[in-house]
Amino acid sequence: MSRQLTASGASSEAISEAEHLFDPNALTLGFARRFATYKRPNLLLHDPERLLRLLTNPEHPVQLILAGKAHPADQAGQALIQEWMHFIRQPEARPHVMFLSDYDMQLTERLVQGVDVWLNTPRRPWEASGTSGMKVLTNGGVNLSELDGWWAEAYTPEVGWALGDGQEHGDDPDWDAAEATMLYERLEREVVPEFYARGEQGIPTAWVARMRESMALLTPRFSANRTVREYTEQRYIPAAAAYRLRTANESAIGTQIVRWQQHLKEKWPTLHFGELKVATRDGHHVFEVELFPDDIDPEAVRVELYAEGTNDAAGKEMERDRGPTGNAAGDTYRVSVLATRPATDYTARVIPRFAGVAVPLEVNTILWQR
Repeated sequence: MSRQLTASGASSEAISEAEHLFDPNALTLGFARRFATYKRPNLLLHDPERLLRLLTNPEHPVQLILAGKAHPADQAGQALIQEWMHFIRQPEARPHVMFLSDYDMQLTERLVQGVDVWLNTPRRPWEASGTSGMKVLTNGGVNLSELDGWWAEAYTPEVGWALGDGQEHGDDPDWDAAEATMLYERLEREVVPEFYARGEQGIPTAWVARMRESMALLTPRFSANRTVREYTEQRYIPAAAAYRLRTANESAIGTQIVRWQQHLKEKWPTLHFGELKVATRDGHHVFEVELFPDDIDPEAVRVELYAEGTNDAAGKEMERDRGPTGNAAGDTYRVSVLATRPATDYTARVIPRFAGVAVPLEVNTILWQR
């Protein structure tokens, strides 16, 4: 902060003051990332007076380090930074909050080493990962984060604190307000008291236990080592094995796949559905649909019953009964599902099927029942 003020031409008094601005024994929160509206960097500013009371508590003070930048064309993101600067200029807030500019990897390295708690407040589900929260782990920091990105997978009550309910609420301002209140309460009732609860030797026993759990349980799981290992085991090795299989015996299987792809491309336009029928009984929906495959082998396709948001991302496969006069008359497909959702949520679809072929990566044709 002192170097930043020097570069901006601040007074010698301000530069000297910055060198002694923070207390190394106070609870230190960190928030650093690109300032964009979906990241909600100003969620903590929802109630400025409440935040100021939290920071300036004489017995349990809290200090906050902010860093970040907005895209030059993102005026909304720049406005979020201005809101923080306005808050920091208050005489009561200045000793407890600082905003560091020129946010980059070198600055992040210092921040994740120095903070006690790393904050992350994105609007679910827009957090891609949250790698800065992972970097805090090896440095003994703990996370207080929205249940999104990596934290949705990593969080347990023993290793940190969570925001939200794990559901998506869009950009509802009422939900933002509710989560802001939740954030204040987490800090006031859980984070701050645990940090300052010291034993006879001045050690925050519960806090240290949480740090140890966080480091021991999460560091091995959320690391580049795990990433490389899983990509190797789940992607690279299977891809190499599939390549060898396709190229064996003068590429016999590869040739079959190419012919299958060409046949589908030629015949797919002739494929069409009949009516989708449904009967509900005994707590189940029973769906039935007719498919007219023309010259496409029924074994070369998969008919599924699909509803958006189902746990089975591939849809539920429907079973085939051959039509009475062969494929020209159509094949009937049936499946039963629990009647926990309206029948109107479901539709039938056809996707290509060939052992070992990645759909839709290698063949992206799909037919929906209308």
